[in-house]
Amino acid sequence: MNITRREFLTVAAGTACAASSSWRACDGADDTQRVPRLFFTSQGKTGVIDVEGRGLRYLEFDVPNQATWQPAGIFSDGRRVLFLSMEPRRDGPGKPFAEYYTQTPTHLWAYDLETSKLTELATRERMAVFYTPQLLLSDERMLVQVVRGGSAQIFSMNLDGGDAREFTRPVDGFPYGLSLSPDGMTIAFHLATAAGYQIWTARTDGSQRTSIAARSGHLYFGPVWSPDGQWLAFQDCLFGQDPGHDWSDICVCRADGSEKRQLTEGQSMWFCASYGSPQNRSAGSNMLAWTKEGAILFPRRLAGSKVPWEFQVGRPDTDHFNRDFKPELARGGTEICRLDPRTNDVARLTSSDPAVWDFRASQSGDGRFIAWCRAPTGAAPALWVMNSNGSGARELTKGRDDLGVDHPRWLP
Repeated sequence: MNITRREFLTVAAGTACAASSSWRACDGADDTQRVPRLFFTSQGKTGVIDVEGRGLRYLEFDVPNQATWQPAGIFSDGRRVLFLSMEPRRDGPGKPFAEYYTQTPTHLWAYDLETSKLTELATRERMAVFYTPQLLLSDERMLVQVVRGGSAQIFSMNLDGGDAREFTRPVDGFPYGLSLSPDGMTIAFHLATAAGYQIWTARTDGSQRTSIAARSGHLYFGPVWSPDGQWLAFQDCLFGQDPGHDWSDICVCRADGSEKRQLTEGQSMWFCASYGSPQNRSAGSNMLAWTKEGAILFPRRLAGSKVPWEFQVGRPDTDHFNRDFKPELARGGTEICRLDPRTNDVARLTSSDPAVWDFRASQSGDGRFIAWCRAPTGAAPALWVMNSNGSGARELTKGRDDLGVDHPRWLP
């Protein structure tokens, strides 16, 4: 690891208190004096920065043949971080994504922010080359997606990979998008099936499975628990009308699937984010995010908006992107909004002129700030932050060599 412990503490705290024995706070400082920090990814690297834009650093792991690194979870001590690394991808021209991507070897790691110690996880009794972390259940066990023979399963396993137990079965469908309830007892997730995407819940051992949302012609996606654990929010995409999954509506229901309500209409949420230029393109599904007060943050499309990357219906997908860049046909954009699920009231938090594409919004743990990504049409996204009421919006970084930022994650 090239970055030293002292350098990381300076980055994380954004102050001169890096000599403290704990990275989480300076000696004599209370939580109100701490400066919130963010992880983000850029060009396969993990960066860290504080909300004032100070202390920007990129973590350099001294491990050969790893093309990308990204944080995947934080342990309960707030000091160790679960990382996923991936070797150079096995798909590409002439090698269809669906067949070859999951032949790419991946690796799971625990990185200690205080000691800079990097420990590889999930090496014992390895079942396939493609593992992706889904959830930390505790400091001893995690849920991991394992893809083998064209099928994906979720397994619960010890950190070293031993004592693996089925959470889902191959016949269930393709599972991902897991969310752990605040009490740590129940997991919500979606299954990709031939009939559409379905929302389910189960206990952490996979038992007591309950169907939450399943309807032909609907792609239900990304369940997220409310802070009080009483509600699930998720997306509903009408994929028959929208094969590119560009747009969706927002739904909520109780943990048992009752009291289901659709909160938006007209497929108003930007679902499948596609952005950048032909030289630097990227994509990834947007997720909902709850605030501490029980509201929902989401990227709402402006009336008549059309994305610059047009999905190509009927063309074989060789890169899990399958889009052509048509900026001359693009129009509009998106804005970050706060939705009150009790009243359906929507407050706009961001705006721009000309319109841009705002997405990936999430609130800091102390509730004071919201981070998000902003991409003009045909340009790479930058990391922005604002106060939770929408004031004080400012750009923090455009990423490595100004080539873009994605997947911001607040540190504890």
